Amino acid sequence: MKVVCARWSVACGLALAISVLAICFRADAAGQGTARAPGELGRGINILGYDGIWEGGWNAPFRLDNLTAIRKAGFSHVRINFFGFKFMGPGNLLDETVLRRLDAVIEEVLARDLIPILDEHDTHVCQGDVTGCTEKLKAFWAQIAGRYAGRYPKLVFEVLNEPGGQMTSASWNALLNECLGIIRSSNPGRTVIAAILNVDDVPVEELALPSGDRNLVVTFHYYAPIRFTHQGAPWSPTFSRLGPLDWGSPEDERKALADFEKMRSWAEREKRPIYLGEFGVYEAAPAAARSKYLSFVARNAERLGWSWAYWQFDHDFAAFDSARQTWKPDILRALIPAVH
Repeated sequence: MKVVCARWSVACGLALAISVLAICFRADAAGQGTARAPGELGRGINILGYDGIWEGGWNAPFRLDNLTAIRKAGFSHVRINFFGFKFMGPGNLLDETVLRRLDAVIEEVLARDLIPILDEHDTHVCQGDVTGCTEKLKAFWAQIAGRYAGRYPKLVFEVLNEPGGQMTSASWNALLNECLGIIRSSNPGRTVIAAILNVDDVPVEELALPSGDRNLVVTFHYYAPIRFTHQGAPWSPTFSRLGPLDWGSPEDERKALADFEKMRSWAEREKRPIYLGEFGVYEAAPAAARSKYLSFVARNAERLGWSWAYWQFDHDFAAFDSARQTWKPDILRALIPAVH
């Protein structure tokens, strides 16, 4: 922008500033504002993983207006759990109708001044069939990266939720780097989240990332000890019989801190931001122990400078009561105590 001023330099400078602010405001309103630096995602929550919104609304408790409640509660991002493989047809082509619904969700998220993370969530396919996953995952990111190239700079890509199962660190590193190459061919500056292998010993040292790509965030999930966090879960013959189990002894806390220290040490050495993409406790756990666990994990993640996302908004592990359209206050206070 070129502005010529003769005598009214102060007034002209003010006019220029107002013009620039107006341009920036219009860009942000359209979801085109500048993305945060990698890792600066803040507090978040997982949404839409098991919701019928993608099929057109059947069995869809999530309302797009819930995004307003999420923003008002103090969250700064949402992790959109998207099972892309189920919407692939011949040639692994994604259904355009579903993609338009995804566009609409992303735009609604951005309109609430929230950061959207698009998480490819086909864990079970990829953990059980590495060959089938490889072709589908590469096809998914070729289409998604092409679709969003040059659009929505605040949108973050997450390559794959919880790689593991039949995957080794070597096979995951190979697939991850292939997908990063596909994404970077059309989205060189996009923030991308890359997971470590999802096994109990948190093998972050085995993760191989392109050293020159500094727009990467490393993620892991934390549900340890799983006997506590999943007690009473009806889908598991083992977990469904557990409980009530407590959490919060000095030994419990020492174990969690030791796990976090492993990630902190690696991140400091490698100068990589960390994202705790999932943590939570199933609702059958004792309420006081559940709140203590959630608060402990969230506060220590923040102490270490990590962004985090609670699992999850509704369905099970829920922080929000969809029937009553209200937050579960004990969970929300544990996650964001300063506001609640």
